[in-house]
Amino acid sequence: MTTSTNPCPSENKKHCHHDMQVNCGNCRLNTICLPIALETDQIDQLDKIIQRGRPLRKGEHLYHANDPFTSVYAVRAGAIKCYSITNDGKEQVTGFYLPGEVLGMDGISKHRHGSSAKALETSAVCEIPFENLGDLSTRIPSLQRHFFQLMSQEITQDQELITLLSKNSAEQRIAALLLSISSRQARRKLSATRFRLPMSRTDIGNYLGLTVETVSRVFSRFQKLELIAVDNKELELLKPDTLRLMVDGEEGE
Repeated sequence: MTTSTNPCPSENKKHCHHDMQVNCGNCRLNTICLPIALETDQIDQLDKIIQRGRPLRKGEHLYHANDPFTSVYAVRAGAIKCYSITNDGKEQVTGFYLPGEVLGMDGISKHRHGSSAKALETSAVCEIPFENLGDLSTRIPSLQRHFFQLMSQEITQDQELITLLSKNSAEQRIAALLLSISSRQARRKLSATRFRLPMSRTDIGNYLGLTVETVSRVFSRFQKLELIAVDNKELELLKPDTLRLMVDGEEGE
């Protein structure tokens, strides 16, 4: 008996997020990835330069640190983590990327990727060759402005990580991460209170500078306080306002 490699059943292909026939015009995430002002013919021009390969399976790399920089990538489905290897050979998670978010821009300055990118689960990405994007941006000013905005968001996310890691308590760090994912869900027009955590407790701890035991303890405490409800990787924020107060240092000290 053979097993299909298609991550979505054929009868659901019309709505399958891994469908390779998707284009920028019909993608459910185009309001996030693309400038709102793009005309139909401009979207078609952009779509012609985008490459869509087979889905990445869990654990597969999109690129490795020091690989030549040729493209940026938009996550269409699934989740990607970026990480670097420290001098003592340990993995340091530097970011998580969800559908509608763009990664790979770390390679622009030195023409090589500064980190590695690995799929946390079966994921689909759109590859956008950077040279072609630059040429197209000169013809479509709104696209160039949008790309600058994406770069600005990347800088802002780095600053948010520094701020997050400056939080004194593990509770504050984890609450801040959950609220960050919540806001990113809302930006994708999805539920801000019910979502899936694709990353492991180990990855969360690595990203936040905490041990996996501490992460598990904080999640258990949040559940006991009825701040969140967790079912495997499915999570619901029950009291997001309380979590915000905690991040601001007004609750949970």
